[in-house]
Amino acid sequence: MKDTYKSITKPSPEVLFKDRNSKFFGYAFPIKTEEEANQHLESLRAKHHKARHWCYAWQIGKSEDDRHYRANDDGEPSNSAGMPIYGQIQSFEVTNILIVVVRYFGGVKLGVGGLINAYKTAAQMALESIDILTRTIDELFVVQFDYPEMNKVMQVIKQNNLNVIDQKLELDCKIFIAVRKKDVEEIYSKFDSTYKVKISKLKS
Repeated sequence: MKDTYKSITKPSPEVLFKDRNSKFFGYAFPIKTEEEANQHLESLRAKHHKARHWCYAWQIGKSEDDRHYRANDDGEPSNSAGMPIYGQIQSFEVTNILIVVVRYFGGVKLGVGGLINAYKTAAQMALESIDILTRTIDELFVVQFDYPEMNKVMQVIKQNNLNVIDQKLELDCKIFIAVRKKDVEEIYSKFDSTYKVKISKLKS
């Protein structure tokens, strides 16, 4: 079971590729939703309001089962811009990412081959300019118990180096944990078999 994915945590710096007077500005953004992608696109359209094309591709989804993508040529010849950008997303094996390449036309037509190379190269430069991190795919759980069971619960958390993301210690106790996908069954079993401790899965 593959339970890791690659992504970025901050926007890339602006990169520039030139070919026969046309300028191609490349950007990469971390995203989790299509709405976030659209917001970045609107910002770039405002920033580069004199540009000719704002071509892009994005991919969302941590696991391979739930990934989806979109590629847009934005007026360039079919498959000459969006898919070459998406090809770099695939090549670098990144997800939860948007790559935009903004073109200023330089007066000389590049042909489909030239466009494919330019959009691919600008996307590649954007990806090479930013740190790509490998992360684990985690599932979220809440562990519920009364105060006398605190030591038992904390012992399991400490022994398994679990990531506590929140806790509510009121009349009863709730600790919210993130568990790496491959360890879910083992960790669930440990809490589930502990006397007076209840564990429930949360929606991610």
